[in-house]
Amino acid sequence: MPTSPHIDVQALGRLLAGRCDRPAALLGPQPPELDVSTGRRVRRIRTFLPRARQVWLVRRGIGGSESQPMRRTHAAGLYEAVVPAADGLREDGYLLRYVDASGDRREIHDPYACGSMLSEFDLHLIGEGRHWKSYEKLGAQPAALDGVSGVNFAVWAPNARSVSVVGSFNGWDGRTHPMHKRIPSGVWELFVPGIGPGEAYKYRVQDAGGHFGDRADPHGFAAELPPRTASCVVDLGSYRWRDDEWMATRADRNSLQSPLNIYEVHLGSWRRPGDDPHRWLSYADMERELVPYCVEMGFTHVEFLPPTEHPLSASWGYQTIGLFAATSRFGPPQALMSLIDAFHRAGIGVIIDWVPAHFPRDGHGLRRFDGTALYEHEDPRKGEHPDWGTLIFNYGRNEVANYLISSALFWLDRYHIDGLRVDAVASMLYLDYSREEGQWEPNRFGGRENLEAIEFIKQFNIQVHTHHPGVLTIAEESTAWGGVSRPTYLGGLGFSLKWNMGWMNDTLRYMRHDPVHRKYHHDELTFSLIYAFHENFVLPLSHDEVVHGKRSLLDQMPGDLWQKFANLRLLYAYMWCHPGKKLLFMGGEFGQWKEWNFDESLDWHLLQFDPHRGLSRAVADLNALVRREPALHRLDFDGRGFEWIDCHNWQDSVLAFIRKSEDPADFLIACSNFTPVPREGYRLGVPHAGDYDEIFNSDSTFYGGSNLGNAGVLRAVEAAHHGRPAHLVLALPPLATIVLKPRR
Repeated sequence: MPTSPHIDVQALGRLLAGRCDRPAALLGPQPPELDVSTGRRVRRIRTFLPRARQVWLVRRGIGGSESQPMRRTHAAGLYEAVVPAADGLREDGYLLRYVDASGDRREIHDPYACGSMLSEFDLHLIGEGRHWKSYEKLGAQPAALDGVSGVNFAVWAPNARSVSVVGSFNGWDGRTHPMHKRIPSGVWELFVPGIGPGEAYKYRVQDAGGHFGDRADPHGFAAELPPRTASCVVDLGSYRWRDDEWMATRADRNSLQSPLNIYEVHLGSWRRPGDDPHRWLSYADMERELVPYCVEMGFTHVEFLPPTEHPLSASWGYQTIGLFAATSRFGPPQALMSLIDAFHRAGIGVIIDWVPAHFPRDGHGLRRFDGTALYEHEDPRKGEHPDWGTLIFNYGRNEVANYLISSALFWLDRYHIDGLRVDAVASMLYLDYSREEGQWEPNRFGGRENLEAIEFIKQFNIQVHTHHPGVLTIAEESTAWGGVSRPTYLGGLGFSLKWNMGWMNDTLRYMRHDPVHRKYHHDELTFSLIYAFHENFVLPLSHDEVVHGKRSLLDQMPGDLWQKFANLRLLYAYMWCHPGKKLLFMGGEFGQWKEWNFDESLDWHLLQFDPHRGLSRAVADLNALVRREPALHRLDFDGRGFEWIDCHNWQDSVLAFIRKSEDPADFLIACSNFTPVPREGYRLGVPHAGDYDEIFNSDSTFYGGSNLGNAGVLRAVEAAHHGRPAHLVLALPPLATIVLKPRR
């Protein structure tokens, strides 16, 4: 069948091959032209409906609507109608009625008669790298355009030859919905009328080399359940939050002077349904089970390993495809919102792990998205991570930095997240991270610092704290980089908190020693106080300490069964009294025996045994102690809040120190015995004479201990010891920490 003489044959060829880069030149209402036979101005309206048998143009007017058969101008499914130039000018001015291959009659709005939802200012800000809420414009946005409901699709792919949106709504046919390219931004856009939430879709990208690939939406807000990889249209604004009280008080609850006891959780393996250990709990299940559990245990915050969509469960979420998509493994986005809402109403904050350091190579993801190194570096010395086989973001590119910062703000805005723990910060800061000589390129000053990543990190922290005051940003950073948790205006990176990896490594190494040898390693405990106040530290016993052959925390403790539990209670009590906020990975609170397996539930059946129940009670009471006692949280990051009593008793492996608040009269004394030798009549110097209550003893029978203690109350006499004007004589239980409080 011959084509219309008015059609650009080359454009038609590109359309039929799925390579259309300028659909407006061929489809939809065309510019007015003169009909030489009548002398009138007319307008051609074209549509491409390859699955249609017959098509009518339905024009709306004051007197109603009238239909006009459209002429098939190409056998592949191109139809055309000619109307007076005054008609068909508005998006709601006409409909397309067609009969499909099965004989069903349908009516649709023409996507190519619809306008744009992206303003020139939006595109300018994206290119400048300062469209902090690009998630409101890019991706799949359910919307109404000039009264027509549909979804606006927009994706950044500047070097692509063509981009089409394909999905369940068009039979995954890349010819039917080619997108418009906005010059010079490189953003492709198309409003598709008549569809909405629930549609699965991808972008069919013809890359710079002419090859086609179906890609998940970088700004997609949901995805199909893996191993399927399509993005899904969702309406995130449909959830109605009920956490107003929490949001109004969050800044105080997240304050650096407030208690912060974090429970780190992998959503897929915290617990499995009892009737099917191979199935996951849903977000709704966790709302019923995880929230009350955290309340019972006294945690102030919960931290999720990355809840973003990821193709491989074995990556634990740290190799994510969708930085804007909550994983569909456990339910829809609104169910995750409801879970977070429930935590807030229970008085518990929610932190998520967020991964801007790298991304996987999966073909449907960001790797060479438009055929070029768009999100990553072209140079493998900068763009490839040698440890994880992943790709590193190009932080120096405006649009990439904007993409990442917008992702961070998205979780705080749409999901009411209270904190972002940024993974692998050290790998971002150093160009030579895990690289040998010759495998990395120095910066412009000849140094090893990644200047673009540093600037990105600072900008990330500035924008998070500007847009969402009171939200925490936490760095997982393992080097001696200075000022990680100091404000950017003072030269720091701007994080609220930093994980204290040095404390974790030294302390666990010390605890693994047989107690008879611990006196030779006393400095592994005392060293942390040399730098304890250089940063705002979190003390982490995280998932990384119970994987890859390291064994569970309980199994890392030396000794027989009783000593293993005593050592772990001792460790927790010492940790909870040490300056710094606290983080404990799930399973550690009741003494999981097995090393963590992401694909199995925790061993909750262990709580039927007394030692495990006792350990759980000890953690709950320690959480309550920290929340109750200002001396254990008010000055965590201030040297005024800590004072050694005795750090030199290496022969007995005993440590004693004071924790203080702003009130000089408000202090606690923590004394830890790291050997199984009970120490009766132990003299301990204290600030003043008087009565002291033993308010915690990890050796209590309530926790599974031997119940050696001090009958609740001790009296200090005015006789100097440890450089103090008074001293106590106490019973120091084996492998235990006791906490004393002066009576006022």
